[in-house]
Amino acid sequence: MTRHDGVEPFLTEDRLAIQAMAREFAMREVLPVANELDPVHGEIPMSLREKMAELGFFGILIPEEYGGLGLGLAEYAIIVEELARAWMSVASLIARGQQFTAGFDQDQRARYLPKMARGEFLSAFALSEAEAGSDVANMSCRAVPDGDGWRISGQKMWCTFADGSDYLQVFARTAPVDPRHRSRGVTCFLMPKQRGTLPEGVRGTPVRKIGYHGWKTWELSFEDAYSDIVVGKEGEGFRIAMGDLETARIHTAARAVGLARGALEDSIAYAGVRVQFGRPIGANQAIRFKIADMAAQIEAARALMYQVCTEVDAGRSGNVKASMVKLVASEMAERVTSEGVQIHGGAGYTTDFPVERYWRDARLTKIFEGTSEIQLKIISDSLLGR
Repeated sequence: MTRHDGVEPFLTEDRLAIQAMAREFAMREVLPVANELDPVHGEIPMSLREKMAELGFFGILIPEEYGGLGLGLAEYAIIVEELARAWMSVASLIARGQQFTAGFDQDQRARYLPKMARGEFLSAFALSEAEAGSDVANMSCRAVPDGDGWRISGQKMWCTFADGSDYLQVFARTAPVDPRHRSRGVTCFLMPKQRGTLPEGVRGTPVRKIGYHGWKTWELSFEDAYSDIVVGKEGEGFRIAMGDLETARIHTAARAVGLARGALEDSIAYAGVRVQFGRPIGANQAIRFKIADMAAQIEAARALMYQVCTEVDAGRSGNVKASMVKLVASEMAERVTSEGVQIHGGAGYTTDFPVERYWRDARLTKIFEGTSEIQLKIISDSLLGR
């Protein structure tokens, strides 16, 4: 697919084929499971995870030499949008096999990346704490040397998939806080474990969430838990934690676009069958204008996402623009999914229709991977200076 002006379109033939494959999988395999399990807080089935692995979804960004697909953020975002249109939790699960690997040395890449690409070594990210959410540098979880390894003690919050993962990626202080450079002295550790369990020395309590169902999110207590696997160098944990945020924020933008599209498509369908005052509500200008505005907002956010993906894949730094698209897409998703609930009326406020799931999950996109307020700070600092 080419254009006469010589400019290659974003959606090339290869990407359109990837999009079609992901869309068919999402609507056939993911959406029915989401509609069944999300209302009862059921967990993503292992059979679905295995089908995702067969399609290579856990290795989109992993180089071919390690068994991955070796694709870029553009293809990643396309697939994520399609999966999120069905269930955001499934669209989030694929990150557990290919994100959060910044800092791996060559031996670790050779050891872990092939298993990640096959969906056999999926992560849970233990970074945030009660007093270290947006202020990640304010970390109190500590690690002290013990023989060839370390003993980790402290609390972690918001560790999604801690039980279902194959390892925890844990960030802990290995040096006292330097008031001038609070981000220094944090080290990244891996804790391999069996699926369905927490590591020895780690206790957990599931968080009572209003959404993001399909897997549990945990508050964890580390009590002299042991790890002898350090990622990167001692004291470089903060840099490692921040190293994947560009990808993570584009990932969140794609999830937000997918959620919004789900609300739009469901609202169009509902407006065609819901009859009031003798005709479908889709004949009313008020509903038609809502749907038109929803579609325009989605298209604008998606266009920015495609632009940012193109720049990052071309090797141009996209940190600020990744913050921009994360901000724009997540704020858009909350508005659009809320309008979807409104179009559904009272039915939208029940769990009988998926639109309420999109609404609940869209609200989370404004919080994780850096809140909207954090994105505004990053963007304003880049324009005005710190």
